[in-house]
Parts: sequence; structure tokens; C-alpha cells
Amino acid sequence: MTTNLARMLDHTLLKANATKEEVMKLLEEAKKYQFASVCINPIWVKTAAEFLCDTPEVKVCTVIGFPLGATTSEVKAFETKNAIENGATEVDMVINIGALKDQQYDVVENDIKAVVDATKGKALTKVIIETCLLTNEEKEKACQLAVSAGADFVKTSTGFSTGGATVEDVALMKKTVGSTKGVKASGGVRGLEDADAVIKAGANRIGASSGVAIINGQTSLSSY
Repeated sequence: MTTNLARMLDHTLLKANATKEEVMKLLEEAKKYQFASVCINPIWVKTAAEFLCDTPEVKVCTVIGFPLGATTSEVKAFETKNAIENGATEVDMVINIGALKDQQYDVVENDIKAVVDATKGKALTKVIIETCLLTNEEKEKACQLAVSAGADFVKTSTGFSTGGATVEDVALMKKTVGSTKGVKASGGVRGLEDADAVIKAGANRIGASSGVAIINGQTSLSSY
């Protein structure tokens, strides 16, 4: 169970003041516990790829348009291409949340598709919809747009807004995307009990800075 759970965890460090020492500790932990990926800011992608070059089972994940999703599609596409060049094999992009709330659905879908196209089959695309800012109807629509744009996963949260993953949101997202797309729960998954709950609700991946605590049956105070 511990090994299987580790393979569902994106071991995460996204805070603005992360130091190289902290990043290296994260990478060492990911290698030790064989997490699914490390999720780090774009400036650390090359460092992570070099450190994990002999551990291909641990993927290098980074974030695009993070945390607001308010950069242009062209910038998100460039950021994606740059991250892949530096060694990323998974990208978690934030949607244009304002456009979704304005019901500019073509804008949202094209924004996601710009990132999907930029991966060119070289990386998984996970779409962060920031559930805490959306109604249930908007959550469903965001997931539908992500599927239509060709994304691989939908993801609950950045962990930097007003709330994180909830069991109810994970279940709603899974129901919307079905079995062909993944659901990543992130933000507020701090311990084994939290992890079990979102997995039962349909999560295929969990983004957490508390991966080691989760594996060891402990609870972290971290907000992400």
C-alpha cells in the first residue's frame, strides 16, 4: 500500500522563498520514496531533471501560469516549451479563471489547448481549475473544456488561493471527466486520512508538500 500510494504522490515545493537546500531535500526524498513526480517551480526544473536523470520513474513536474492563470496563452505556451527543454515531463497549468466566470469558453479552451499543443506529446498536461473560486457548474464546465482541449488531467487547486482539494470537488471532477482522464487533488492533503479520502473520491494523483508525512502515516501542518 505504501509503495502504491507513493506512486500517486507529486512531491511538491512551490513556495516563492524555496531555497536550493530545500529543493535538494525534496529531490532526495522523491528518489528515496519513489514518488510519482516532484512538482517544482520552473526555475528548478533543470536542477531536478539532472538530479533525477538516473531515476526515470520519478517524473519532473512544473507549473505554468502559476498561481493566477492570468498570463496570456502565448506566454503559457512559451513557458511550457521552455520547461520541457529543461527536462519537465509533466506540466500543471492554471486556467484563465476570469474568462471561465465570464463564460468565454472558447478563450478558456484555447488557453488550455495552447499548453497541450506545446507539450507535443512530450509531457502530460494537468489543468488546474482552482475549485475554491468556482461554482459547481463552473467546475463541471472547466473540466469539460479541459477534456475537449486534450488535457490528460484536471487538478483541483494551486494551494495558493482561498482553499484546496475537497472530497466533494474530487468526486464531481471525476464524475465529469470519467475514466479516460485523471484527477489530481492538491492543497490541504496533509496526512494519510486525507489522502485515502480523496483517492476514494476518484483522485489518481495527489499534489502535496507533505508526501513523506503521508507515507509515514503522519500529518503535516503544511497548507499545500
